[in-house]
Amino acid sequence: MKKLVIVESPSKSKTIEKYLGTDYKVVASMGHIRDLATTGKFGLGVDVDNDFKPSYIPMKGKNKVISELKKLSKEVDHVYLATDPDREGEAISWHLKEALGLKKDYERVTFNEITKDVVIDAFKNPRDIDIDLVKSQETRRILDRIIGFRLSKLMQSKTGGKSAGRVQSVALKLIVDREREINAFIPEEYWTITAQFEQMEANAEKYKGKKLEIKSEAEADHIINSLDELFEITNIESKEKAKKGVMPFKTSTLQQTAVNKLNFASSKTMRIAQKLYEGVDIGSETVGLITYMRTDSERLSPVFINETFKYIKDTYGDKYVGHVKVQKKNENMQDAHEGIRVTSAYRTPESLKKYLSTDEYKLYSLIYARSLACLMADAKVKATSVTLMNNDYEFKANGSILVFDGYLKVYGYYESSEDVVLPSLDGVKTLKANEIKKEQHFTKPAPRYTESSLIKELEKLGIGRPSTYATIMETIKARDYVTIEDKKFVPTTIGIETTDKLQEGFSDIINVEYTANMETELDEIADAKINNITVLRDFYNKFEPLVEDAFKHMEKKEAEQTGENCPECGSPLVKRNGRYGEFIACSNYPECKYIKKEEVQVKEVGECPNCGGKIVEKKSHKGKIFYGCANYPKCKTAYWYIPINRMCPECNNMLLDKGKKIICSNCDYEEDK
Repeated sequence: MKKLVIVESPSKSKTIEKYLGTDYKVVASMGHIRDLATTGKFGLGVDVDNDFKPSYIPMKGKNKVISELKKLSKEVDHVYLATDPDREGEAISWHLKEALGLKKDYERVTFNEITKDVVIDAFKNPRDIDIDLVKSQETRRILDRIIGFRLSKLMQSKTGGKSAGRVQSVALKLIVDREREINAFIPEEYWTITAQFEQMEANAEKYKGKKLEIKSEAEADHIINSLDELFEITNIESKEKAKKGVMPFKTSTLQQTAVNKLNFASSKTMRIAQKLYEGVDIGSETVGLITYMRTDSERLSPVFINETFKYIKDTYGDKYVGHVKVQKKNENMQDAHEGIRVTSAYRTPESLKKYLSTDEYKLYSLIYARSLACLMADAKVKATSVTLMNNDYEFKANGSILVFDGYLKVYGYYESSEDVVLPSLDGVKTLKANEIKKEQHFTKPAPRYTESSLIKELEKLGIGRPSTYATIMETIKARDYVTIEDKKFVPTTIGIETTDKLQEGFSDIINVEYTANMETELDEIADAKINNITVLRDFYNKFEPLVEDAFKHMEKKEAEQTGENCPECGSPLVKRNGRYGEFIACSNYPECKYIKKEEVQVKEVGECPNCGGKIVEKKSHKGKIFYGCANYPKCKTAYWYIPINRMCPECNNMLLDKGKKIICSNCDYEEDK
């Protein structure tokens, strides 16, 4: 054995070793191997008085991995560091070099997709470790450690909150600010008027050329009473418009689309995408099915473009071949590699279905459709508008018909296009309405953030990076700072209190502008435009005095006491709010983690048809009500809807109450209530 290749994951190592042959041994570091210690001032693992010199130690459980890699590296002539092609991957390669004591016998190799030709080509073009990328990532880690450790300790002592962080706290602030906007919002009444004709309907839009605003029912009645019986058709306009195609996926848009179309949490999306990237056994070979999934670029390789244009032409015809779309430049964009795409247009989802799990197939199908759609022709719609006048009131009817599906041929499942057909009105000068309807409405506040919309907002504001979005979402949920209602983030009491306390003492740092500027500075470190020590020193000199002042003067948030004392430490018990509602816990948290267990009233709803026990109301770990057998785990009978103790006439299984219908728990039988 002459050459050693170190990657991050075992599945990736197996795929790559098959490509490189017997001269190479490919092993995995199992992700990160070192992290900052928790020694020194404030346990930061960083010497803030000595140019922020970091102190690194092996991560828990990694001593054995490091020893094995060090032994292997001494048995070979050359070592290739082939970790992921981003800043974090660059930093991992540097840590491997340092921990293994590599000198001149190593090189860095990167590839954006794990396919044979691309991997072999990458090993023909190795390079040095990019120390500026490493410095950028190291600076990010030090900043996050200082802010995280110092603010978390502060919040634990003042609010009972579990943690605070450079980006997570800004994301939480966005959620809290939105909730306050919603609570402060005062709805305003408005009305609409619609004229319904035989085959279309038209909405009142203008009066004497000015936009029509109807504030009350009296105004609506006045307008309706002033209309004549006949409406005069004054203009019919039809034009063909292009329905623009989609851009390739990047991390943020993949996560947003997977949330909206597949109901996947961002963390789940990234976990599945990692597997598709690292390699899947598809019978004839083991191959990476998608490109690297942490990117804010939408660029595509010329090789993929040319292959896919040929596939589109051969499969769908010349008219479906589109053009390469150019990404709008963003000052925060890191164009280090490509957008997210499949590695070959010829590996269709159906051809791979038997090799993929259900969720892998769903995500691969989405990425495959997007990879083709972004290189296909625009769809075309025929848009028609009819203008009708009645006593100076202008009504409009709009319709559209898809005349060429274009990219929707492959992407239509994820982006519906519904035809609205207007009748032929050639030669018709007037129309009589069958009915004129008025309808009351109220203005609505901006909606609560979903995972999808919060990721979109963070990206728009320049906060966080592709590798951090999923972690941010999971952290604010895990810390009980938010609950999820109807797929939307709702801040908890502790989440609101934590945000308020942070704004009380750190509004100049925990805000959108400062956080976005910090991301820009990290980019400039990567580009060797500014010095990383200067960035750290400027930050720390501003931040640390604020922390020290807050520890001394920030008022502690006192929770409502219950009048009882903690049985473990004697401190008062207080009421708190968490992910699953109100609970009673020790006021001395986090030193004492006592939580009072409340007696749960068991609600029986019927008898178990399988074991004769009782079916009772239960709550899942996510807080959702379901109905299961009290003899669990011996009996695993469970239903999402209320059982009604009546059996299905077709299959003799339990019938369930689903609101407006009675459904069978086993077959397709249903009946109206």
